[in-house]
Amino acid sequence: MQQTRSDHVISPALPEDIERLVEVDLAAGQMFAPTGLLTEDALHDHVPETVMLQAIEACDLMKVSTRDGTPIGFVLVSHRGGTLYLDQISVHPQHGRRGIGADLLRQVFLVAKQRRLKLVTLSTFRDVPWNAPFYRKMGFREIPRKDMAGWMLDLERIQAESLDVSQRCFMVRKIGWL
Repeated sequence: MQQTRSDHVISPALPEDIERLVEVDLAAGQMFAPTGLLTEDALHDHVPETVMLQAIEACDLMKVSTRDGTPIGFVLVSHRGGTLYLDQISVHPQHGRRGIGADLLRQVFLVAKQRRLKLVTLSTFRDVPWNAPFYRKMGFREIPRKDMAGWMLDLERIQAESLDVSQRCFMVRKIGWL
């Protein structure tokens, strides 16, 4: 599946893209440095190459590239709790604020429909402008803590090792019927 716009193309990631996708992930992560929400270690962390390779094999990693084929962003998803979970979305800051993240998110919605899943879920920082406020504009709503599924609470415990989870929330967006 490939989605094309005049300045970029979204397509499945390939093993040869991994090195560049790690660079993108690290650059995008630096946007969090001024927020103080990540530990120093987390600021220099990235999606492991082994995870990316497994995601490529499962068709769970899509890249966005410039017209010349250079990857400038990616989205990583997984199937969790009967939903399509958005594990990670990263766009290189040099290409930010151009609608690329929104295009990647629309691609996630298409994947959810193709997989016949009715919900897309994610975990994000509540007040960082390019996090929860962005997702709200894209149709997501916050899940009240009392309604969080067990797998969400498990994931939150893992996130607490490197993130201030009190600043985070889980969100959901209905995809609708096919």
